[in-house]
Amino acid sequence: MSELTAAPPADVKGRFKAIGLTTPLVAFILIAFIFPLGNMFLDSFYDATVAEALPETASLLNDWDGTELPPSQVFDVIATELQAAYEARSIGKVATRVNRIQSGTRTVFTKTARRVKEVIPGQMKDELIKIDKRWGELRLWQAIAIASERFTIRHYLNAIDLKFDLVDGVTQVAEELRIYNTLYLRTLYVSLSVTVLCFLIGYPIAYAMANSPTLIGKAILIMVLIPFWTSLLVRTVSWIVLLQQQGVLNDILVGLGFVADNERLTLVYNMTGTLVAMTHVLLPFMVLPLYSVMRSIPTAQVRAAASLGANPIKAFVKVYWPQSIPGVGAGGLLVFILSIGYYITPALVGGTKGQLISNMVAYHIQGSLNWGLAAAISIFMLTGVFVLYVIYDRLIGIDKMKLG
Repeated sequence: MSELTAAPPADVKGRFKAIGLTTPLVAFILIAFIFPLGNMFLDSFYDATVAEALPETASLLNDWDGTELPPSQVFDVIATELQAAYEARSIGKVATRVNRIQSGTRTVFTKTARRVKEVIPGQMKDELIKIDKRWGELRLWQAIAIASERFTIRHYLNAIDLKFDLVDGVTQVAEELRIYNTLYLRTLYVSLSVTVLCFLIGYPIAYAMANSPTLIGKAILIMVLIPFWTSLLVRTVSWIVLLQQQGVLNDILVGLGFVADNERLTLVYNMTGTLVAMTHVLLPFMVLPLYSVMRSIPTAQVRAAASLGANPIKAFVKVYWPQSIPGVGAGGLLVFILSIGYYITPALVGGTKGQLISNMVAYHIQGSLNWGLAAAISIFMLTGVFVLYVIYDRLIGIDKMKLG
């Protein structure tokens, strides 16, 4: 009996071995995907910048109704806390946070923090208004009250061209500022268009690769893979060289007499350039899954259908096409998802009319430093991709996806 209990059972050993082998992969997924995703989700609705820098002000404004200027006590408290924030070098973050709600108010905080010398209870209201008259405006205090909330849906509202204030509640932003919904629709349009173009171009290429003699099939495969192995930046810049008004394509058209020299086509820095360049870049992601599926379809089946009286079109529709659908679904899903998040190509060849929602995410991360809004937009994009995944699973079945 002692010998039996001395050594662990074989299945327990196998479990520990499996756990040991999968631990690096699990750790990589947690570090590279789950934790960043969770942090992004937290940034989209939590921001304690103002609440931590101006805690007493935030507490007092939490009970304020927002219909008239707050009592003089609040002016005294905020004057004290602005001095402390200035000394702690956090005043810039506070000013930036409030400025995102009420634009043009950044200088109010920095100027006030520098000029307030001594806080005298009961007299700071007039003193602050003397430093900057905007302290006497209701909308500035409303912006401070909103910015002092730790948990907020403001970023999600901004991401769909809405705003919130204490008086009117949720309303649309000014018409000239409504850009995000337009970019969502444009991104959806470009993603669908690129997916359809890749399918129309890629399906015949994959069919030729799978059904041609070995040497020809390999030659086509190499022509598909060589651009795929080339740097994305190089491919994108190459399209700029080809499509610009003084580029290769326009020179050819002018040389052949199809286009007058003073009427050269504008094919880049617009939607046309975005569609052409993205279709070229993403085409291999459609061709390779299709080729993987098509090469497993026996050609004898199509010949058998023809021998039974089916014409080539009917044989293709009834026999070949249904078996290639898993490749179409896999390629379409890959191209569509990659198109939604594409950034470099639209940024270089899209101009102002070819930019996508991903370019706005990059702007808020690198330019405006509004990570909360960038995170909210990213959450909307991620939700859209998840919905697409569910629809694909219901219509085709994710278990039927074939990538290779």
